[in-house]
Amino acid sequence: MSLFPAIIQGGMGVGISGWALAHAVSSAGQLGVVSGTALDAVLMRRLVDGDPGGHYRRAMKSFPIPSVVAEALERYFRPRGREEGEPYPVLKMHKRVLDRWQEQLISLANFAEVTLAKEGHGRPVGINLLTKVQIPNLASLYGAMLAGVDYVLMGAGIPREIPGALDAMAGGDRAVIRLDVQGGSGAEDESVSFDPRSCWDGEAPGLSRPRFLPIVASNSLATMLSRKATGRIDGLVIEGPTAGGHNAPPRGAKQLNERGEPLYGPRDEVDLEKIRDIGLPFWTAGGVGSPEHLQAAQAQGAEGIQVGTLFAYCRESGLSDDLKTQVVCRSVQGEVDVLTDDRASPTGFPFKTVFLDGSLSESEQYGERERVCDLGYLRTPYRAGSGRIGYRCASEPVGTFVKKGGSVEETVGRKCLCNALMSNISLGQVRKGGGPELPLLTSGDDLRGLGGFLRGRTAYSASEVLDYLLGREAAGISVT
Repeated sequence: MSLFPAIIQGGMGVGISGWALAHAVSSAGQLGVVSGTALDAVLMRRLVDGDPGGHYRRAMKSFPIPSVVAEALERYFRPRGREEGEPYPVLKMHKRVLDRWQEQLISLANFAEVTLAKEGHGRPVGINLLTKVQIPNLASLYGAMLAGVDYVLMGAGIPREIPGALDAMAGGDRAVIRLDVQGGSGAEDESVSFDPRSCWDGEAPGLSRPRFLPIVASNSLATMLSRKATGRIDGLVIEGPTAGGHNAPPRGAKQLNERGEPLYGPRDEVDLEKIRDIGLPFWTAGGVGSPEHLQAAQAQGAEGIQVGTLFAYCRESGLSDDLKTQVVCRSVQGEVDVLTDDRASPTGFPFKTVFLDGSLSESEQYGERERVCDLGYLRTPYRAGSGRIGYRCASEPVGTFVKKGGSVEETVGRKCLCNALMSNISLGQVRKGGGPELPLLTSGDDLRGLGGFLRGRTAYSASEVLDYLLGREAAGISVT
């Protein structure tokens, strides 16, 4: 019997893979994964809304630095929540050097999310972070490690330095990773660091080092990480371009189909035999949400599969009920569509979007939104003419972006994913006049077959997804 899970639940978006979903999957014996993206903003907004159910306050009680908890409650917790139409407070955006409160809030938020996912069972829980969101990642990882996180999964970039950072922080030592700076030269200030001792005002305790699973889309990247990462790699997730969220761009010259989607070819296919020869446990991901795909992956030497789309619409996911209902109804009717949008993300990575009424997938809604950047997680550091490091986002106001050295062409079609993804989980900012930020849903190509999985159901649980994938219900139903 394998020591590893057959099913890894995908770490989807801001708050979609929240603690409730990860708890449901892990307590059922597979690997539940929380998304660590923007958790400082998520925690702040939950507290401002009165912390419904008291879950976050319950988890925060066990944070080992009580003064941080007290300050978070003092700053943000409102027992009666917000007034109708009242905007959320705005957190200071991250820069290369975070101030102490920013580090503490990030660590506290990740601690709380992992603690809730692990509550009441002794099984492993993972956390998923985006490599390209570099600045908060070390503080996020430390908070998750304080909560005893068992696995770290990272894609959307090349997380070569993360294993060494995990080793350092587990030993209570300072961790440093390189910061990708446009126009940079590798100067000393092009780095991000985190020192656990600054949280403790002295020596930091030793912590358990979680297993690290990079998410990769090519044989060359898998081989490079297995040989040249700064510390131990414990396995690999091999993700294809049918997965939701950000996708790796196609290799070679860019070509688009008639819908404007990037075309993937033979060079983008991963040779699983070569992956197996690396000698590490691995899982396949992207368009593999069926028992047949699980069996095929295991027949090729994989431990199992990572699945996102099926879990995204289950009861325990953090997606708003309204959006779940829309997607489920459209899936039953065979009217759901997913576009691999080559322009939506300010990062330049292809990003899958779901066509839904009242969302930024509609060109009219996108055109009417006033461009604003007040979360800033996807901002890109760049070397300004003055020599300092600046920060810009192709989804911010066009004039602002151009003043920072960007081009108008780079802004065309770019969407504010940070604000839209918060709206997906009912935490969207309120703008002038009381209007809410609109959502923008992402899903894998599997979504087109969700109706086949539903078989007339209008709602389902994470345990039903696991039963289906593990062959514990009628066979022959495929969602691909």
